Amino acid sequence: MRENAATARKAVARVAFAVAALIAMPLQAQPFTSGGSAPMPIGPGSAPPANLTTPGTGPGSAPADVLRPPANIPLPVAPLPPPAQAERGPVTLTPPAMQGAPVVPAGQVALYLSARFGRDQAPIPGGIVWRIYPERPDPTGAMRLMREDKTASPTMLLPPGSYIVHASMGHAQALKKVQLRAETVRETFEIPAGGIRIEGKVGENRIPTGQIHFDVYKGSQFEPGDKRALTNNLMTGEVLLVPEGTYHIVSHYGDGNAVVRSDIRVQAGRVTDVSVNHRAAVVTLKLVTTAGGEALANTQWSVLTPGGDVIKESIGAFPRVVLAEGEYRVIARNEGRSFQHDFQVATGDDREISVVAQ
Repeated sequence: MRENAATARKAVARVAFAVAALIAMPLQAQPFTSGGSAPMPIGPGSAPPANLTTPGTGPGSAPADVLRPPANIPLPVAPLPPPAQAERGPVTLTPPAMQGAPVVPAGQVALYLSARFGRDQAPIPGGIVWRIYPERPDPTGAMRLMREDKTASPTMLLPPGSYIVHASMGHAQALKKVQLRAETVRETFEIPAGGIRIEGKVGENRIPTGQIHFDVYKGSQFEPGDKRALTNNLMTGEVLLVPEGTYHIVSHYGDGNAVVRSDIRVQAGRVTDVSVNHRAAVVTLKLVTTAGGEALANTQWSVLTPGGDVIKESIGAFPRVVLAEGEYRVIARNEGRSFQHDFQVATGDDREISVVAQ
């Protein structure tokens, strides 16, 4: 009897050990594959259908499209290289870690979502906003947002039915109609997004951040028609996410006439670094009673081209203006008297211009 009891206890111990070992074994997740519903593409830079509504957004609002350091930038970023424009090679990214399959409650279907930069491109590791809408509008005619997620590869649990899935990454986006029945559905979106990062230079010297900003437009500057900027006041080092294609940049150095336009080409999965070279200089103005004397306060200034076009107006003892290379005339007004002086600006020659009040 005692031997049988000991034998039974040993058997129970072996079973318990086997169960514990089985629980401790890691689950092996299967990779995502694309398939299912056919894509419903929308044009680059366009917004979701007008009747799709998102809580907390108003007319003209959109997901953030500018990444300001130290934000988590989904495209790899390296120091800016010369020359004027450099396109780095294809991005090498590690797919997001796969999670074990979630428990799907009765009456729900699992929808696995992921995205890549293109058919033969790497997975997108972050920076995506996923939104789920019903296929049909509500009685008011609006498409009400059902779910939103900002993870790279979310899993949505939804009742069976038809849905519209919208994925956006900055100005780049994709749209699909998805049918959920009983089995799990896996969808891989293709979002051909690239990045634009810009800096300004005078000769070999980098223009400090805060003294220069950039406006970015879709298409070439030589294409006809009016264009609206995708973004204004992009700063040095910021990354703008856009669909692949041609764009033109308007670079503003200071608030004078130092403006440069240039066209670039953006490819999916790449950060395109652009270095804009300005032929300009910083000029500091002062009105003095004698050469080398102290500047007079409360002086009104006008900087003009030789043809008389006003470039810049200001008031003060030491106004500072950035001017493109060329010839100029400055007029200083103080206590009812006017004085003028002609001068030239050479690229990179930052200097002080003194106007003698006599």
